Amino acid sequence: MTRAFLQPDDVRDLVTEQLGRRLVTLDRLTGGSKKGVYRLGLDDGTAVILYVWAAGENYWPPSPAVPDDPFTDASGAELFAISHAALAAAGVRVPRLLMLDRDGRHLDADVALVEDVGVVTLEALIERDPAAAAEPLSVLAGDLRRMHTTLGPRYGKLAAIVRDEAPQARRTEDIIVDRALGHLDAAAARDARMSEAHDRIAGHVRGLRGTVTPRETYGLVHGELGPDHVFVTPEGEPVLIDIEGLTYFDVEWEHAWLRMRFRDAYPALRPVDLDPERLELYRYAQVLSLIEGPLRIADTDFPHRQWMLELAEWNIAKALAAL
Repeated sequence: MTRAFLQPDDVRDLVTEQLGRRLVTLDRLTGGSKKGVYRLGLDDGTAVILYVWAAGENYWPPSPAVPDDPFTDASGAELFAISHAALAAAGVRVPRLLMLDRDGRHLDADVALVEDVGVVTLEALIERDPAAAAEPLSVLAGDLRRMHTTLGPRYGKLAAIVRDEAPQARRTEDIIVDRALGHLDAAAARDARMSEAHDRIAGHVRGLRGTVTPRETYGLVHGELGPDHVFVTPEGEPVLIDIEGLTYFDVEWEHAWLRMRFRDAYPALRPVDLDPERLELYRYAQVLSLIEGPLRIADTDFPHRQWMLELAEWNIAKALAAL
């Protein structure tokens, strides 16, 4: 598809009306794949961030999904607003919300203006100065503990729970197994090695599922929290971004992701008590997800295609090594 991104004239009136300032610069930030993220420089030397949820900003092509999988379609202004309120209520630092427009008053899309928390990610800080990253990691550990001990008797996206639409017919581990097998099928259609190992991988997934015992208490999880989804303010505060996927679910899902993404820094996050069998099932399911998703988006015009292919290759090796 032909993508037309925002130009300064598209947002001048929005800036004047909402902030009482004049727009000086507009920069589209790289890395996003589901929504547009723009830094708006203002005439007083400050800046704000504009989120835009529009079809032209979303690089992900549709794919078959498990109907009750709470981690699908984790994008949109409604999810953002509900997740923002829930995290703030739990005492977790998120960018301050300045304006939310879901009525098309400013653009032909849902938009939000939020605080600009700077340009330093926790990922970059860990790599550049591990000692300086120690305090933000400690604060983040406390944030995660508050999230993961904010418990609910139902799983699902927060918006679905608010509307009393969250399905509860199945155990969460069965949802993840179906999700993993769907990702396996899709990856096997794109990669010969995954096709050849399909039945062995499926058997491995079912074997991991067989060790998991039932549980019906769910914590508040981000869903895909890596150190690139945490910014660190000049004052050293960690700030969570990309929060639309906030969900009540098994905290092992979060920790499988955290362990993979934070690597050597993960012990600093001081996890709550975890079920090792559930954690291993979810870890392997995420490996399959990180094969299928990158291969799918690499078939589009996503600008970082090679990076996605390398990510898929890394996880193909991990999936096969487990056999």
